[in-house]
Amino acid sequence: MSIDTFKNNMPSYAKDIKLNLASVMTPEGSPHLTQKQIDGIALASSYATKNSAVIQFMLEVSEQTLMENEVEAAKSAATIMAMNNIYYRFIHLVKDDAFKSLPAKLRMNVIANPGIDKLDYELNCLAVSAINGCGMCIEAHTHELIKAGVSHLAIQSAIRIAAVINAAAMTI
Repeated sequence: MSIDTFKNNMPSYAKDIKLNLASVMTPEGSPHLTQKQIDGIALASSYATKNSAVIQFMLEVSEQTLMENEVEAAKSAATIMAMNNIYYRFIHLVKDDAFKSLPAKLRMNVIANPGIDKLDYELNCLAVSAINGCGMCIEAHTHELIKAGVSHLAIQSAIRIAAVINAAAMTI
């Protein structure tokens, strides 16, 4: 399915989402990101929305740019962040500092060995964390990306993609 076909399935009240979707899915609309990064971020974001129509659409859109390991990495970013975003949002929001000193005791090996470029995986995890609303994870992934030299514009582009994919999922 093309982006145009997908947009045409959206109701008229989602005109801004249609326009934004067409924009953020291109390197011109998502500065400092490659098409492969855009598609990976969008696919990870799609999984985070849990919307099967959006997931299927993004799988079709990305089949020309993403290899199997990159699709798996998008799935794993959404999955590991589903766990981490709940746990670390609790740690961040709870008023009892004793929890901050306790070890998480949760396996997160995929973050160290995601099967794709580490920075691309960080971008995927950041986008999913934004959708899931975990401030602590957003801060941690943003810090890692900036420390590695990723531009603020690339980070903003990733968040814009996540925002539009999330809105598309709410619309469909």
